[in-house]
Amino acid sequence: MHRSVLRILSALLLIGAVATALLYRDQLDIAALETWVNGAGAAAPLIFIGLYALATVLFLPGAVLTLAGGALFGPLWGTLYNLLGATLGATLAFLIARHLAGDWVQTRAKGLIARLIQGVEAEGWRFVAFTRLVPLFPFNLLNYALGLTRIRVLPYLLASLIFMLPGALAYTYLGFVGREAMAGSEGLIRNGLIALALLAAVAFLPRLITRLRQRPMLPVEELKRRLDTGDQDLLVLDVRTPEDFVGDQGHLAEAVNIPLEHLPDQIEALESNLERPIALICRTDRRSAQAAALLAGRGFAQVQVIQGGMTAWRAHGWPVEQAHAQAN
Repeated sequence: MHRSVLRILSALLLIGAVATALLYRDQLDIAALETWVNGAGAAAPLIFIGLYALATVLFLPGAVLTLAGGALFGPLWGTLYNLLGATLGATLAFLIARHLAGDWVQTRAKGLIARLIQGVEAEGWRFVAFTRLVPLFPFNLLNYALGLTRIRVLPYLLASLIFMLPGALAYTYLGFVGREAMAGSEGLIRNGLIALALLAAVAFLPRLITRLRQRPMLPVEELKRRLDTGDQDLLVLDVRTPEDFVGDQGHLAEAVNIPLEHLPDQIEALESNLERPIALICRTDRRSAQAAALLAGRGFAQVQVIQGGMTAWRAHGWPVEQAHAQAN
């Protein structure tokens, strides 16, 4: 009972601190911060890292501090200090959430929420890495949310440290270029081009990671084998139109029909299948490929396109159905 009261008081204190920080965040004076940190001498890096970590815990915008880190310490050391501050703050928020509410959420999570948590836990550090490179949720909120899962602390910390590096480097360098511009540096054009290249690389990363997460096409013969063996874990998702689903080609008895056009609106309903093997099928494999890119970009880990689609299935003479199957 005493521990529960202490946790409730701690949670209320945290909520109050976050609310106060958000209320006064417009008064965050970066120029005054730079003056104060510059006057700290050898302790400046440690002070800056601590402030960055505290800002992360209190939901203050990290991008502003990242730019300030580049202006204060340059592109190399600034990236290091920004990265350490962000990782420290993310880990503190993770541990706070786990201590205050981790057990409570684990024992009370039901239905879709429970399945979503289980999917994230099964992916582990890979889910952390993916969300750091391809931000799906606000950074500060995600730190607390991941603390409510059973992902281990060390993999979380290391994945955050490593996979936040590209973004930290790009925005730190941008802050450095801003300082050079104000100082009228002769290398401004060169540094500006480097900063733009880094930002372009960071912008391209989500597409690259999405492609890497996409698996090779699944031969239709392998799909038949898995269905014949009663693979209950496999979700067969037919992304044709409803008319095609019940049309001349028919559909697989095990298939669920969600047309490609409706898939973005159905993502939330499918989130319980984040770690479940999903076989995408259409008339050939073009619509399935588009659906696979969409699902991979939203964190689905085991998505495969059926090579040749229903056309290949029918070429083998295997059975199909024409009656409509409702999506779950």
